[in-house]
Amino acid sequence: MDAFFASVEQASKPSLRGKAVVVGGIGPRGVVATASYEARVFGVHSAMPTAQARRLAPNAAYLMPRFALYRSISDQVMALLRELSPLVEPLSLDEAFVDLEAGNTAWDEASAREAGARLRADIRAVTGLTGSVGLAASKMLAKIASERAKPDGLVLIEPGTERALLSPMPVRTLPGVGPATGDHLRRAGITTVQELSEAGEDELVRLLGKAHGHALYAMALARDDRPVVAEREAKSVSVEDTYAVDIHDRLRIGLEVRRLADRCVRRLRGAGLSGRTIVLKVRRYDFSTLTRSETLRGPTDDPSVIREAAARLLDSVDTTGGVRLLGVGVSGLADYTQEDLFAQAAGELAEETPEESAPDFGPERPGPAAPEWRAGQDVRHPEYGHGWVQGSGLGRVTVRFETPLSAPGRVRTFRSDEAGLEPADPLPLVAQVEAATAEGETDGG
Repeated sequence: MDAFFASVEQASKPSLRGKAVVVGGIGPRGVVATASYEARVFGVHSAMPTAQARRLAPNAAYLMPRFALYRSISDQVMALLRELSPLVEPLSLDEAFVDLEAGNTAWDEASAREAGARLRADIRAVTGLTGSVGLAASKMLAKIASERAKPDGLVLIEPGTERALLSPMPVRTLPGVGPATGDHLRRAGITTVQELSEAGEDELVRLLGKAHGHALYAMALARDDRPVVAEREAKSVSVEDTYAVDIHDRLRIGLEVRRLADRCVRRLRGAGLSGRTIVLKVRRYDFSTLTRSETLRGPTDDPSVIREAAARLLDSVDTTGGVRLLGVGVSGLADYTQEDLFAQAAGELAEETPEESAPDFGPERPGPAAPEWRAGQDVRHPEYGHGWVQGSGLGRVTVRFETPLSAPGRVRTFRSDEAGLEPADPLPLVAQVEAATAEGETDGG
């Protein structure tokens, strides 16, 4: 999908269509999740600190993500992919590999192009959004082709042309070559895929180690035999928070870890899972990151067991100077639980705090309280109807009242405690509304 989160926001908000939109964390330590193509003109890109993005594009709209809406649209797109083949491997909400041969959907270049073109048309018809399709004989090349197709395009890499296509590309094009590996190769005089292949397998193994060297050499020769895997089991469940102001108080840090442990349990139970290994992540004031783990005798989803394990792990961490990020995770997942009898016996000494009553302080911010309204949030007012929050602060909230089907709406400012203003669920996108209307007409509705 093309600039997925930002494109959803533009489709939802008529006043933002054709404008620079940045979706992600909007606090001092926020990070960009997605930038619209209009924002990318200014140099804004994903994983960039939001503070830097604001300097590059001060007039862009900065919005918090609405993951529930993105997930619902993603489900629609993934359903279209599964109509093409039983082998669909999602990489994220907006990207997936599809084995067209397994679905008997494509058997040559012409049928592959036809399937890709039909998919793009179906995505637009169902969601109103655009997606880009890359077609090739391997996952690596299909990924490269989809990047070359963006935005709103289709690229097919013809068999026999792969090495000629790859040779002049920078090494960062290949999967598994991040900034650190790229810098290491650059210092060795290797900057292009052709130079990778010319260096030879032995030299890459010497530079990068056996596994990485072998894999990278094969990819430089356009060899990638990785299959499309339809079901990828989760290896861990985790939650973490980055704080706007470093936390120094040890009691507060302990309460935050407890809150994160409870959130992690809710995710575990929501997925019907349990786990044996409890993991604590702490990023300190100097950006050093510490990870501690403890493996139980059996998998559990008991909140008291996980809270206690996380607290024990915290005891082994020096938080002097303050912490900027905390995380709690569970790995060694299973779909059953086996009570840790030792922890259970210890827990009987005190009444367990119900999960719902666990304290939730939220990310720490300066001032007495966190703002109630978030930029991009859906709201409703009894007089003005549906809208979204443009901004808030100093006891005021600014709302633009519009819907996916309306013209750009008017902006109004209220007191933050305006009695008539309340959170609302996202409205369907234009294509979804039109599809529902057409179905109703067909059924005589």
